[in-house]
Amino acid sequence: MHILRRVIVIVAVTALVLIAAFTGVYLWQQPILLTGTGYAAHNACAVTEVAGRDDPATDLPPNPLVPYLQVDTDADAGTTTASIVGALAHQTAWYAEGFGCTLAGQRPELGEATAIDAEGNPFTDAAAAAATPEADAALEQALSRAFGDELAASGADALGTRAVVVVKNGELVAERYADGFDASTPQLGWSMAKSVTGLMTGVLVKQGVVSLDDDHLRPEWTDERADITVEDLLRMQSGLEWDETYDLGTPITRMLYLEPDMGAYVASLPLEHEPGTFQEYSSGSTTLLCSVLTERTGLGADLPRQTILGPLGLASAVFEPDAAGTPVCSSYVWATPRDWAALGQFALQNGEWNGEQLLPDDWMERSLTNVEHEETDDPGYAMGFRTNVLPDGGLRWPELPEDTFHMSGHDGQKVIMVPSENLVVVRMGFTPAVDDEASEVQLVADAIAALG
Repeated sequence: MHILRRVIVIVAVTALVLIAAFTGVYLWQQPILLTGTGYAAHNACAVTEVAGRDDPATDLPPNPLVPYLQVDTDADAGTTTASIVGALAHQTAWYAEGFGCTLAGQRPELGEATAIDAEGNPFTDAAAAAATPEADAALEQALSRAFGDELAASGADALGTRAVVVVKNGELVAERYADGFDASTPQLGWSMAKSVTGLMTGVLVKQGVVSLDDDHLRPEWTDERADITVEDLLRMQSGLEWDETYDLGTPITRMLYLEPDMGAYVASLPLEHEPGTFQEYSSGSTTLLCSVLTERTGLGADLPRQTILGPLGLASAVFEPDAAGTPVCSSYVWATPRDWAALGQFALQNGEWNGEQLLPDDWMERSLTNVEHEETDDPGYAMGFRTNVLPDGGLRWPELPEDTFHMSGHDGQKVIMVPSENLVVVRMGFTPAVDDEASEVQLVADAIAALG
């Protein structure tokens, strides 16, 4: 009996040690696991509820956690929950009509989304949303190349093109969609949201709500951070500490998948550089800006709908907020490729839409002007848009006209504007394995040649 008691004690102690070890490892790795489940929950919710598709797993990037993810949807509650094998690191995304999906511990209070009418949007209103325009042979060849028709199946899959829309002289002249997508399927623009935020800020500047020179943007900034201006945030020159590496546990993934109030998280970061001197690409800067804009306007999650989406008639567009009700202005705009084209056309027209000037007259000129920095990790990033002419006078894309500028997002999202050609080209896709822009540049060059 004495030996049996000793064995029981040893087994119990061993079990406790193993449990303690497992708990320690889990707590150590929990932020990484929550990042993975947060990504999966938000992705599955948005792909199904916003985009209306039934294949969210096809939008998950390669990751060792993927085989262990379990995603459960409660349609009645409007929730999508992801976990590790159904037991660990639960994260829930909540769907709200007009606002898309938000990661939160409980349903966020977002208010009611302002209704948007497509009337006045030349690419998606009732009169324009009929059949796809018939393109000539040269333009069809350009679209064929953009979709990788000449490649082997594996190459076309890696290219991952899902949509191309071409607008010339303000008119839709060609479009094509991958299987499972069409003109009514919203697609995620990722960092193209930053360009939309630049346009939205311009609308508020025109209305006198905010100025590019405004500083003292957060009440808790009583140190040198008080010198950060609205323009600093738009130009990625705030000087706030940041790491844009899309890896588990980095500031960008922490902001997107672990922080309920993303703006407050970014605002809490220390300065690395004097504001205005060092340009460092930062999704945090843009989302922080939107927390300032929501506070200034009092519009909360409805801010984009009332300032930019509604006035342009972008009825398909959804700008998703965080749990605090701040639009995630760095990353989370969904819209049909035609509505992305409308945003490009709006920029091309210098902020004029249906006879009304919604942006300051010099807004796009200022947005496309590069400024000098002691150092930059993204040459040619101006104010929400990237320019073809780099600060040293060279060209990002020598194959395209000097005045080309563009919106750019993760996994190959592009809206490319060429003022001298009065041209807008949209390319959407899922391209995690192809890390170059050659196909998009070729598409625009082909469209210019085809359209004369």
